[in-house]
Amino acid sequence: MTTAMIELNDGARLRTWTAGEVTPQRFPVVMLHGGPGVPDYLSPVADVIENLCVVHRYDQRGTGGSAWKGEHTLARHVHDLALLLDAWGHDRVVLVGHSFGTNLASYFLLAHPERVAGLIQLAGPFLDPWREADRAAQLERRTAEQQNRLDELEAIEWRTDAEEIEFLTLSWFTDHADRARAWGWAAASARALRPINYVMNTQLNAAKRADPLESHVDELRELLPTDAVIIGGGGDSRPAEALRRLGKSLDCEVVIIANAGHWPWLEAPEQFGVSFGAAVDRQTRIAS
Repeated sequence: MTTAMIELNDGARLRTWTAGEVTPQRFPVVMLHGGPGVPDYLSPVADVIENLCVVHRYDQRGTGGSAWKGEHTLARHVHDLALLLDAWGHDRVVLVGHSFGTNLASYFLLAHPERVAGLIQLAGPFLDPWREADRAAQLERRTAEQQNRLDELEAIEWRTDAEEIEFLTLSWFTDHADRARAWGWAAASARALRPINYVMNTQLNAAKRADPLESHVDELRELLPTDAVIIGGGGDSRPAEALRRLGKSLDCEVVIIANAGHWPWLEAPEQFGVSFGAAVDRQTRIAS
């Protein structure tokens, strides 16, 4: 694997990783991490497929090794991805998005359909109505004491490092279906994915509300690449039924892994590996 800093047209420098081998028989894969406002964490997912094709990952501007301050817009992040494809020398790629990355992949498809050879969406995108079911599942998975502590921490304007780790762990452990290991997984993420860019999170979530994907479903269905697939976890706090409903609207395959949550490669690595690997194998093949 190689790491490189790529400078964009406004001077922002994004940290990128590339693994696997370029082959004329397969399209490259580009992975889009979630958040918004956290750095890339998709290395374990890239490991599943790097024997098939070249795989690129990057820290979105303002996160991790891609230090930057300014206004975050969906258009800017879509343009960042287009510039990265140019820098890597790729006309068309297979996009793999996770969580917020599925939204970013969808907006990129709307803006640049000619550059998207394939689309694999992991745990998203979730289109309304879904939030009420998600909140109910989170409340069910937290004790009253945990929920009260989360509310206390959220009200603190400047949290200490220890308070921030506790806050993120309490926020994220409900993502996981495996209740025995959920806290440990969330705590590890809370330690690894700091600092959170809360400005980026606020601005991009507002941008999603201003231009919701719900209003683009018909267009997405027309632009969706052949064999596009959504892979989700049946134990995610976010309702799997929302993914099934979206898949039906898009005429897109949906795979729900029963015992997995929002990070299916953690909780069901074998089932995830089979479904994800098969999807990448199909979508990266270039017809001779």
